[in-house]
Amino acid sequence: MKIYTKTGDQGTTALFGGTRVPKSHIRIDAYGTVDELNSHLGLVKDTCQNNTITTFINHIQDRLFTVGAILATDPEKAKLKSGKDRLNIPRISQENILALEHQIDAMNEALPPMTHFVLPGGHPTVSYCHIARCVCRRAERLSTALFNLEEFDQEVLQYLNRLSDYLFVLARKLSKDLNAEEVKWIPEKNE
Repeated sequence: MKIYTKTGDQGTTALFGGTRVPKSHIRIDAYGTVDELNSHLGLVKDTCQNNTITTFINHIQDRLFTVGAILATDPEKAKLKSGKDRLNIPRISQENILALEHQIDAMNEALPPMTHFVLPGGHPTVSYCHIARCVCRRAERLSTALFNLEEFDQEVLQYLNRLSDYLFVLARKLSKDLNAEEVKWIPEKNE
């Protein structure tokens, strides 16, 4: 597989299905941000010492490739039900969303109740997780903006929303597991 094709030298790129769009198109921004999120999750995984968590992050990364494929698909080609032009891409299922919810609930059971917002930090792995959470929220915002222009499977938006929740709770769990201080945000008083 050749890495450079020179087809994007004029500022356009091809969607799945062959349609060319400007590289500044919101669709490209949305799936590019999902790709960025996937890279940040790789960093979380590489610094995490918990095999259960790293295995689940592998699963999430796989699902994010599916999200990227859905976002990178020409919406007209995605609508085709049959024929040679139909694109066969995987989907995000309700089971994928439920898997995130199950992980969130399991981690939450072992954590103290939240009484304040939490300042990101305390340990590099925790900080990487918070960065991934912020990138996930940006991916969700961009995907929502795209959805408002050109609809696609709503499960993508649900998955990204739940994933940002998962990453927040994961950061809290990692703080606890690593004995990192979880600093509560208590607004400073103006004097």
